[in-house]
Amino acid sequence: MDKQFWHDKWQQKKQGFHQNAPNEMLVKHLGALALAEDGRVFLPLCGKTNDIPWLLSKGLHVVGAELSEFAVEQLFEALAIRPEISIIGTVKCFCGPKIQIFAGDFFDVSREMLGVVDGIYDRAALVALPKEMRRRYAQHLVDISANATQLLVSFVYEQTQMNGPPFSVDGAEIHHLYGQNYSVTKIDSKPISLGVMSELIVREEAWLLE
Repeated sequence: MDKQFWHDKWQQKKQGFHQNAPNEMLVKHLGALALAEDGRVFLPLCGKTNDIPWLLSKGLHVVGAELSEFAVEQLFEALAIRPEISIIGTVKCFCGPKIQIFAGDFFDVSREMLGVVDGIYDRAALVALPKEMRRRYAQHLVDISANATQLLVSFVYEQTQMNGPPFSVDGAEIHHLYGQNYSVTKIDSKPISLGVMSELIVREEAWLLE
């Protein structure tokens, strides 16, 4: 899976992660991050998620990283914000009131660029990556965020029944990826339909990493 895969998905409007409303796990469990009223929350591989306007409506500062500049432009258009754009190395930074999105390779975002974040919300990042990339992703996220507390949303299903993304990431792998840096606790789980295969048995799980 390369960068062009995701660029093509966005251009063809075939991304399977976008939801038309804030994610229910986020709405239910945002408080688990224990953010201050004006806290700074990081969304890796954020796309143009409707979770962002919801978080902004709560008074939070949102920082995101997204490979597709097209998706970032659509996000700011939906927010009716004309961003200030700067370039830091290979990454474009789109900034507006209480929002900063890095457009480029997630692995090119450094701790210095990201700055201090009070929490991380990962709904569609870890599950978007194939198994061979997830270790590198998790370690980079830990490094640039200085082990900020995470609300992680994952999917669990029989991987042989569907090609990802989104990929199945079970509790054992989450503990393997993050157990050395966090206390890992499953805080919710519910059956859902991914839409692409309605007969597939899928569970959406929420994890608190602190």
